[in-house]
Amino acid sequence: VEAGKNLIDAIGAIGIEIPHFCYHPALGADGNCRMCLVGIEDGRPPLVPACKTPAQEGMKVQLDTEYIKKIQRDVLELELINHPVDCPVCDQAGECALQDYYMTYSLEDSRMQVPQVTKGKKMDFGCGVIHDQERCVLCGRCVRFTRQITKTGELGIVNRTDAARVNIFPGRPLDNRYALNIVDICPVGAMTSEDFRFKQRAWFLKRDEGICHGCSKGCNIYIDHHREKYKDDIIYRYRARTNLLVNGYFICDEGALSYRLENDNRQTETLISKNEASFDDGIKAILSKLHEAKKVLMLVSPDCTLEQMWAVKRIATLFGARLSGYSDAYIKDGDGDDYLICDDKAANRKGLELLEIKTDRATFEHDLKEADLFINFDNDLFFTERNEALKALLENKLYIAICRSQLPIFSTASIVLPTASYSEYGGSVINENGVLQTFSKAVSKNRLRYDILEITRLLGGAVPDAERAWSEIRKAVPILADVQPEHIPAEGLTLTTSEDKHVGS
Repeated sequence: VEAGKNLIDAIGAIGIEIPHFCYHPALGADGNCRMCLVGIEDGRPPLVPACKTPAQEGMKVQLDTEYIKKIQRDVLELELINHPVDCPVCDQAGECALQDYYMTYSLEDSRMQVPQVTKGKKMDFGCGVIHDQERCVLCGRCVRFTRQITKTGELGIVNRTDAARVNIFPGRPLDNRYALNIVDICPVGAMTSEDFRFKQRAWFLKRDEGICHGCSKGCNIYIDHHREKYKDDIIYRYRARTNLLVNGYFICDEGALSYRLENDNRQTETLISKNEASFDDGIKAILSKLHEAKKVLMLVSPDCTLEQMWAVKRIATLFGARLSGYSDAYIKDGDGDDYLICDDKAANRKGLELLEIKTDRATFEHDLKEADLFINFDNDLFFTERNEALKALLENKLYIAICRSQLPIFSTASIVLPTASYSEYGGSVINENGVLQTFSKAVSKNRLRYDILEITRLLGGAVPDAERAWSEIRKAVPILADVQPEHIPAEGLTLTTSEDKHVGS
């Protein structure tokens, strides 16, 4: 056991849970809920809080004596005295610590003969967080989060005894970019997300692991989704997944809500000259234009996986096309912070660098002027106000868009081919700190959507699948020569970067 680790973490590491409300590994021990009391066989006081007691060599810990069980029942009875029994309408039902602990440690009927103390309901705390004071167990996690993590301090516990409650300060609603984490760390249903409220029951949701593509941090997430009969798989929320190497325990609100991009405004139809066509006809039309064109420019998105980038690079070579990863518009200067949010909104810019795909504007603009065929592989931000002049360069070009979303920058394309989005395929990305991470397909749609790697294969590319892509990447990129995707640790692999370790070095 690591020196200094408290008993909750030390014993939890071997698969035994000590019940607790107030403790959270990112927020430290508070010791106010008293649910984690345990016995130590060394002459100490009868019970000690496991969250504040460091594990020691040879320590004997009692977890389930009759006295400890009685204390746990008493704590739960105290918490439930004024707690509403509204589990059927509570979003936390099915993943609620109070529910679980009651079923495990209590199962006692209420002995109260007096009316419950009523408190505030459906209180809008700002930033999409709704608070129910009657459900609150006063663990203080939310208060400590705003003080220790965001350092904005919007929340506090006011009043005393059974009048105590969590509240915002007058005129100071939640105002930080990480507020939705409060919903995730709340052990009960006191804090709920306005975005998720009443949309789906927790026990219907399937949870898969993923990586946020909102910026170059590469935060780890859980993708919670559900597929009803005869309907598409729908993502209902993203939640933070712990990765101490990348994002710790939290994600930003923008990342948490970016699941909407996976559901909404998707490009589902193949279009040829604005008319609907079959996917196969779209592939044939692109192949025909590729063979007719004299000069071709391909643009790949910095959000693509390593495998997809490599496949596009290979097919560009096959057709003698120029290749660019131009993506200046993905960089939003001043938008990042010193925590998790990055200025660079590209999920895999390091991949472009590693595969030596040029990203500068001068080369891209020159190649675009020269080309008579331009194929955009889902680079959805190459037109912005900062490079409006590039639009004029497309006027006399044949423009093909391979995209996942219906956006204005794709609407002028002569051929539009739909492609899969992040949750619908797997692959590898490298974050801003050089951490190589892998993710797997989470969501399936009724209508098959090919990802970019598969589309390049259908266009005649020599990379049939991700395994072949990695085989070729390892040969071309020395820094990845010994990397096996299936052996990359769950938290990712930090690459030792060096200027001389690139493609063909």
